[in-house]
Amino acid sequence: MYKINDNYLKLPGSYLFSAIGRKVNEYAAAHPDKKVIRLGIGDVTQPLAPAIIEALHGAVEEMGHAETFRGYAPDLGYEFLRTAIADNDYKARGCEISADEIFISDGAKCDSGNIQEIFSVDNRIAVCDPVYPVYVDTNVMAGRTGTYDPVKETWSDVIYMPCTAENGFSPEFPDKTPDLIYLCFPNNPTGATITRDRLQEWVDYANRIGAVIIYDAAYEAYISEEDVPHSIYECEGARTCAIELRSFSKNAGFTGVRLGFTVIPKDLKCGEVSLHALWARRHGTKYNGAPYIVQRAGEAVYSPAGREQVKKQVAYYMNNARYILTGLKEAGYTVSGGVNAPYIWLKAPAGMTSWEFFDYLLEKANVVGTPGSGFGPSGETYFRLTAFGSYENTVEAVDRIKAL
Repeated sequence: MYKINDNYLKLPGSYLFSAIGRKVNEYAAAHPDKKVIRLGIGDVTQPLAPAIIEALHGAVEEMGHAETFRGYAPDLGYEFLRTAIADNDYKARGCEISADEIFISDGAKCDSGNIQEIFSVDNRIAVCDPVYPVYVDTNVMAGRTGTYDPVKETWSDVIYMPCTAENGFSPEFPDKTPDLIYLCFPNNPTGATITRDRLQEWVDYANRIGAVIIYDAAYEAYISEEDVPHSIYECEGARTCAIELRSFSKNAGFTGVRLGFTVIPKDLKCGEVSLHALWARRHGTKYNGAPYIVQRAGEAVYSPAGREQVKKQVAYYMNNARYILTGLKEAGYTVSGGVNAPYIWLKAPAGMTSWEFFDYLLEKANVVGTPGSGFGPSGETYFRLTAFGSYENTVEAVDRIKAL
């Protein structure tokens, strides 16, 4: 008789955004006359930039001719894209990252879930709390998190680093010693950032204790303040302790196109074993690469026209963020984020849990957000709104909330 991976059975409920989608769909079906505005899931709404569309069309045309047709992509990604990334995202910022240290994938979500495979199951993970659910859930699936406490909503073998208003939603070093440290800045869900000096302290800490930092920089394009690093490799010593995850989803609107990458420096080793080599082996065995046409579209993001057009889209969403931030403050809410990130983190009204506030907004304002408790115990009584809607819907949603 076959057996299943019973670690999956330990997962409480369904994936957060699946649960939200189900509740919203049920409400919409029961109230077809209501216009529901969705500011919950971090999905973009603006169309792909013209330079990207042009690159897609050009690549599709190439695929129609024998002399320019492309089959399987190279394991690590096409050289033209990896070089563009290395030159523009790293070397231009003084980071010593070469093209052959970059692994092209179909998105940061997949990489953030899959990266744990190259580590032993007895490694201890540390996560910010609140946290992007994929970090924890995929470690649960691997059998690395121990037992679940439904009252505290925590896992026995996970080290939680509370991110609260008192510490500016930025974690302190944990009391217990972790092996793998997940950091995400600008942060999802809180929108918080970390200074370059503070990130340097984390790099020094990881090198000192022999830990690896898995650094999710999916929202770096939204950074507007000078002292906020765009990459962990801006810090000295990061090449020996850090893996960085990046995405084209939020900076260039590739949520439906799918493209991302992971950086693993060749200096990052466990004893004599190269983590770069391990990930390359995993990548080559389990993945056949992002499509050629999509990688050409990614290359166009770094063209002069692409950079300018993508920059305008980021500004569009950050204008939404400013409207939400200002409007909610005027309505008396305690609000943070929305300056270097497209997420606004607000405190639910006194006496309401985050799911109660979710239901309240859905029923009274027909606005959808994300309950903070879905990101971890420290997210309880908080709520996340995204700036990825259209400007018109964003204004209408905020005005509805202010009218409650």
